[in-house]
Amino acid sequence: MLKTLLARQRYVIAAVIGVAGVACFAPFGLFWLAPLIWLGFFQLLRAAGSVRQATLIGLAFGLGFFLTGVSWVYVSLSVFGGMPWWLAGPAAFLFCAVMALFPMLAGAAFKRWQPETFWQQALLFAALIAAVDWLRSWIFTGFPWLALGYSQAAPSPLAGYAPLIGVHGLSLLVALSAALLVRWRIGLGFIALLALSGFGLRQIPWTTPVGETISVALIQGNIPQEMKFRPEAFVHTLELYRELIEQNPAQLTLLPETAIPTFFDQLPPIYIDELKRAAQQHGGDIILGTLTGNGEHYFNSAVSLGQSPLQVYSKSHLVPFGETIPAGFSWFMSLASIPMSSFSRGPEVQAALAVAGQNVAVNICYEDVFGEEIIRALPLAGILANLSNTAWFGRSLAQPQHLQIAQMRASETGRPMLRATNTGMTAIVDARGNVQAVLEPFTTAVLHGKVQAFAGMTPYARFGNWLALGLMTGMLLIGLLARPRRAA
Repeated sequence: MLKTLLARQRYVIAAVIGVAGVACFAPFGLFWLAPLIWLGFFQLLRAAGSVRQATLIGLAFGLGFFLTGVSWVYVSLSVFGGMPWWLAGPAAFLFCAVMALFPMLAGAAFKRWQPETFWQQALLFAALIAAVDWLRSWIFTGFPWLALGYSQAAPSPLAGYAPLIGVHGLSLLVALSAALLVRWRIGLGFIALLALSGFGLRQIPWTTPVGETISVALIQGNIPQEMKFRPEAFVHTLELYRELIEQNPAQLTLLPETAIPTFFDQLPPIYIDELKRAAQQHGGDIILGTLTGNGEHYFNSAVSLGQSPLQVYSKSHLVPFGETIPAGFSWFMSLASIPMSSFSRGPEVQAALAVAGQNVAVNICYEDVFGEEIIRALPLAGILANLSNTAWFGRSLAQPQHLQIAQMRASETGRPMLRATNTGMTAIVDARGNVQAVLEPFTTAVLHGKVQAFAGMTPYARFGNWLALGLMTGMLLIGLLARPRRAA
């Protein structure tokens, strides 16, 4: 009885540790807490009496972590997706449970292969944590949200490693730091060394500014999601954005994802001409989120207007269930009221938009979660721009978490990131990953600033995740080769 009770306590502790892990990320920003949180996870796995126990510990940790950290999935499905609560609740839980399978896998693999020596245990644990984060970034189209490395976006000193090894390399370093804290003197020394070297790496100019600074205006329309696609709100939406554009002149103006909630070629020509004139009067361009199509397919797109020729970027990495219907799930989508949920993918590789005398690499919504996709536009692009509509997630953790992800992309590439969002968080992030300015969420406002393009390639921009994967592989091999021999 006592043994059973203690075993159950182990799983409860794992779940609580997972919940606490969310505090390491935005908006809480307790990046220094991450090694302590994952130390707890590491110790629970080491103390597990069997592979089964370690598997359940990993599952409990994952459920606590994801049910807390991505709880906004329920908001999206129920409040704005129109799905009844009795279905949205289980659907959100199932999604988080699938995400929890990844730390579960790490826990099971660690116990199955657990070496005898502490040093090899630490390396194996770190490699597995980083590996499942990376695996999560591409399997089932990918959902690398809350990968451990994101907790170390600026102002963490470890952000200095982002231009070298990217977010997954940072996951590796944090997990290794956590494991080494078992020997606290060694662990603290290692963390101090990482922090100092990370600070030093932050001083290296991996990329350099080029050309003149340009003025930017990032427009946050704050159109309620429930009104966005209603016909009675359409004229008001068009007039709001026209007025905000005319009243806030800039060389480069950005509007959010689907700011114009109709097909671009169905807009009144006079309206397009008005926007174009407003941009040309200030020698600049506008990039606006809208819909495009060719009769058979339609796309979630960004279109440029102004002094430069009209250009289009169409979203390539679509959100399952939100923008594309996975095979066999049409029944599920019929229970939700998600408009435009069957987009077609744009080309994987698209040219940066030549606007305002700059080459701007546009990404839409959660495309900026995928670092290896962002670097496809380099080295030509000198500025990154993200258009998002996070109104889908209400007043949840999604918005500050998404801004933190944008910070990581800026650090990895050595490029500034401009974010124009419908409800927040509209922001300017510099080429080192620091937030220079941000608008108050859920306000109708315009963020003004100056931005300069950057040239050059960081190691991450050149090699993508290969450096991090190489480190993971090396640590995994050390752990595997160090396994104790089984008795014949």
